[in-house]
Amino acid sequence: MSGPSPRRIWTFAAEQLRLKPYLRSPGDGRRQGGIAARDLYWAMLIGQIMRTSSFLGVEALVGSSPLRALKVGTTFGDDALAYFTERLDPSITRQAAVQAILRAKRNKAFDETAFIGLAVDGTTGGRCRQQRCPLCRPYRNQEKETVGYRHHWAMISVVGCGLSLPFDVEPHGRGDSEYAASQRLLKRAVANLGPRFAGYVVADGEYATAPFLNAATAIGLSVVARLKGNVAELFAAARQRFQSQPPHQRFRDGQDRVEIWEADDFDPWESLTWETVRVIRYRQTKPEGEVVEAYWLTNFSRRRVSGRSLDRMAKSRWEI
Repeated sequence: MSGPSPRRIWTFAAEQLRLKPYLRSPGDGRRQGGIAARDLYWAMLIGQIMRTSSFLGVEALVGSSPLRALKVGTTFGDDALAYFTERLDPSITRQAAVQAILRAKRNKAFDETAFIGLAVDGTTGGRCRQQRCPLCRPYRNQEKETVGYRHHWAMISVVGCGLSLPFDVEPHGRGDSEYAASQRLLKRAVANLGPRFAGYVVADGEYATAPFLNAATAIGLSVVARLKGNVAELFAAARQRFQSQPPHQRFRDGQDRVEIWEADDFDPWESLTWETVRVIRYRQTKPEGEVVEAYWLTNFSRRRVSGRSLDRMAKSRWEI
């Protein structure tokens, strides 16, 4: 049986995912372009698949491989890729990613899960020695010396349903933050996917703040967020209560042993609009004896989501 090839991948993306219009017209903003946008964009995608993501690497790939095999119409240089990508309209790519995800849902790809999740987190991309644009942020070594610059992004992904699908990013530069960018990103994602697509958003402890929790609730999402010392009073109250009680549930997760404590009657802190806060603590013991423990807060009620399901939702955060 033949393995994957650029031509077979193109056929799958164009016909099965129905991305042919996007691949042919990915949002080219060049006023003059002698090289077809389709060739430039497809070459970059093939480069990513083949782990040749730099522009010089893509140039070398196109120059050293049969163009027919790559399904690329012509050779080009790395400067053509730079000129092209600087002028791409990101909204076209966002919409293509969203349409592919919605098509997957219509095709019942997520039917094995009761709640589709969205995970948000921070990431970085690119690195240069000098600051070249407003999005460049300094990168420092252990001695706090600036050794370069890179771009910072908030990323969002579909999680918790067997398919982890990153589909959008939001940059943040000087005077901005991952926290603020993630709120913009989450609002845009829900607007693009529709208010009934996802059931919850899962995030690290940095997002366990009233503004983020209230914003997620306002757009129709329940929240599962890591509880750490940044919500000091709630964290201390949960630790004090659970450490004096036996676990409420015990079960196996593969070869691991999992114990869960939970309570849904914690008071919300000032400015949080929730009526009550539910907290779970899970302790996972691996076969070799390693113990992993974490606290999470949520506004999911016990009636809607069991502690065991909430444990899976919390761990879906790592899919991103």
